[in-house]
Amino acid sequence: MTDIMFAWSALGGDPGPLDRVTTVARAGSLQARLPVRELARSCVGACALAAAELGARRSGLDAVPEVRVEDGAVEIAFRSERELSIDGRQPVSFAPLSRLWRTADGWVRTHANYPHHRARLLSALRLPEDAPVEDVAARLAERPALEVEETVYGAGGLAVALRTPGQWAAHEQSAALSERPLVERGRLDSAHARVLPRLEGSPLLPAAGLRVLDLTRVLAGPVATRTLALLGADVLRLDAPWLSEDPELHADTGLGKRSARLDLTTDRKTFEELLAAADVVVTGYRPGALDRFGLSPEALAERRPGLVVAQVSAWGAYGPWAGRRGFDSLVQVATGIAAIEGSAERPGALPAQALDHGTGYLLAAAVLRALTEQSYEGHGRVVRLALARTAAWLTDGIDRGDAGEAGEAPDDAADSRLGERDSAIGRLRYALPPVSFTGGPVDWARPPGLWGTDAPRWV
Repeated sequence: MTDIMFAWSALGGDPGPLDRVTTVARAGSLQARLPVRELARSCVGACALAAAELGARRSGLDAVPEVRVEDGAVEIAFRSERELSIDGRQPVSFAPLSRLWRTADGWVRTHANYPHHRARLLSALRLPEDAPVEDVAARLAERPALEVEETVYGAGGLAVALRTPGQWAAHEQSAALSERPLVERGRLDSAHARVLPRLEGSPLLPAAGLRVLDLTRVLAGPVATRTLALLGADVLRLDAPWLSEDPELHADTGLGKRSARLDLTTDRKTFEELLAAADVVVTGYRPGALDRFGLSPEALAERRPGLVVAQVSAWGAYGPWAGRRGFDSLVQVATGIAAIEGSAERPGALPAQALDHGTGYLLAAAVLRALTEQSYEGHGRVVRLALARTAAWLTDGIDRGDAGEAGEAPDDAADSRLGERDSAIGRLRYALPPVSFTGGPVDWARPPGLWGTDAPRWV
């Protein structure tokens, strides 16, 4: 329970409800050198407890509903993009140029799943757009890893040199992150206490009636908003018309949501109408990237007092890398995780994109706790998390857990943790939600639709 206690404290939670949490351990879950199972369990447990707390508040219950965290369900959920199948076909997680490469003096990890990132990577390496993998490998093998990192980032692409834990600890970005809490929490205004309508009926949906603007992309932010949708929120994801999205990734993270395209440079009226009725705004872009559209937390709260603004980024909002793009796989390589999980011959990786998923559940928990706090104290709220800060918790702050209060579950229930349903995308087989509390939902109310095809308006 120590690690969930830390997470719950970072969220500002009172320790009293922690005795409502029960863990069902499973041997071999999320095996790694680092305590990935404990991180995953703590993040999901804290999220479920935050949901149960808000549900109790809105339902007038005398006690917070019991929370059950099952390692088996958590593991499958943390691998949801890998467990997904569409019409019996499993998606490919990474594009050919998203991988580890040998360099003249070590290793570098690139990310090129999106066409514009692929184009920038090849441009930085002075290779044609149709360059084969072999040409990229040859070009990278000629250059030092840190040089590749700076050159590609300078061109707007994504590449990170492999670092050991010691090398990362000596980096300025690591120092900046070490000064920040796991979950940053602040007040934006002096709005009155939020009046939340009383909940009736079953299942218990703590976020029912709340409207969430989802301005996030791969993967932590969409996991958070997918979780808020599970809990009853009306989640509307907005993307710029010129950006592309992997339809298979959307099939995984779009459960329970609607998805629209909106050009903030030409259709501000529609956005302002959405904002005026929103309760929560979640952003997943680089810190400051949306400020020019008036989407900083302060600017949003000025136009919509009492708003909860949640932000997630790769490297955090401070330090020399604050403005850099990033993804889970890149953060693992930069922070020493890949070195820890690898061998003398090759860097390794975690058994899931645990930084993305863990941070996503913590972000959802932070939103839920902010809403609970607002119901007592008022004030607009801002919460911030970063994949690299979650990585620091994994590498330096979590101990291996015990067996769990409810003993160990058998390893034969994987199919029961997967759901199946028809959708506009096809027949889906997907990971069921791991967030579980007495009386709560067991699945999303709606399947994902086609990306970007919903109208930009509230239900």
